[in-house]
Amino acid sequence: MAKQDFYDVLGISKNASAEEIKKAYRKMAVKYHPDKNPDDKEAEEKFKLAAEAYEVLSNPEKRQRYDQFGHDGMRGNGGFGGGGMNMDDIFSQFGDIFGGAFGGGFGGGGRRRQATYRGSNLRVKVKLTLEEIAGGVEKKIKIKRSKMAPGVTYKTCTTCNGSGQITRVANTILGQMQTASTCHTCNGMGKTIDKLPDGAGPDGTIRTEETVTIQIPPGAVDGMQLKMSGKGNEAPMNGINGDLIILIEEIEHELLKREGNNIHYDLRISFPQAVLGGPVEVPHFNGKMRIKLDPGVQSGRILRLRNKGIKSIEGFGTGDMLIHVNVWTPKSVSSEQKKMLEKWKDDPSFQPNPEKEDKSFFEKVKEMFS
Repeated sequence: MAKQDFYDVLGISKNASAEEIKKAYRKMAVKYHPDKNPDDKEAEEKFKLAAEAYEVLSNPEKRQRYDQFGHDGMRGNGGFGGGGMNMDDIFSQFGDIFGGAFGGGFGGGGRRRQATYRGSNLRVKVKLTLEEIAGGVEKKIKIKRSKMAPGVTYKTCTTCNGSGQITRVANTILGQMQTASTCHTCNGMGKTIDKLPDGAGPDGTIRTEETVTIQIPPGAVDGMQLKMSGKGNEAPMNGINGDLIILIEEIEHELLKREGNNIHYDLRISFPQAVLGGPVEVPHFNGKMRIKLDPGVQSGRILRLRNKGIKSIEGFGTGDMLIHVNVWTPKSVSSEQKKMLEKWKDDPSFQPNPEKEDKSFFEKVKEMFS
């Protein structure tokens, strides 16, 4: 399903100013704020989408890339790994947008937002071959993560009566002053665990093994980190699950060398091949390729095969394959071969002539190696 255009999400034109973008986002976020729409999943999704649109369009560099390449331009460039923004992302990054709209705080709604547990992130390393990087790949990996045990029940904290904070009133020379602190019993959650099933830890979680399917897009880069939102350790008390962070490690190819999105290959040919030219096979991540060498190709020549490299992960095109020609010189020859070479060593036709190519040279070499 195609993702909605970010300008349409905020209801603005593509030439909107930074202030217009901020104003439009504030309007949308206030409208769909979870405090105004409790237990409304549709409103929550619109709230998250508006935040993601604002995160891109409020950043000049990301906005320029989005205008040029659309949603494809956000992959691997500061986007949100396909998982969108979660509530913690939004609350931590855009709290100043709201000012006093929600009781002076982004989570307010005139009331204090209770503490929320967040599960810890998990990190895995995935090794990829050049072939897998070039075409993209689906990987199934096993991870060990904490999940909430079935049968865990909760009860309202009796210390703070579910508010998550302790309020104290003290008499001072200035009169009565009220202070609030996080409840030490429930750590601000407003509830505690009532019943733990057998085998569960103190927080109600159990350790499980799970198979996760990871989609690696074409063009992944060594050291790149991908994120699967919510696939980390689960959080107690309906908190926010951690994320699964995937670190990409590229396995070095035996024959091909990657440089950005370009592929390099050192082609070694014999002297007869250099003189006569003709077809040769070169390795490629899609199998072998057959190319044709021109007669008289020089050692050090670089042949460029357009769009035969790696596809850019940002969707900016495809790299090239660069073939570096190297003429191999034998360290020893037979006596017969030596006599033949001695015969033509001082022949002017065999001497370098940058201004004029002696066509008879090729005919003599053909005879020599026929």
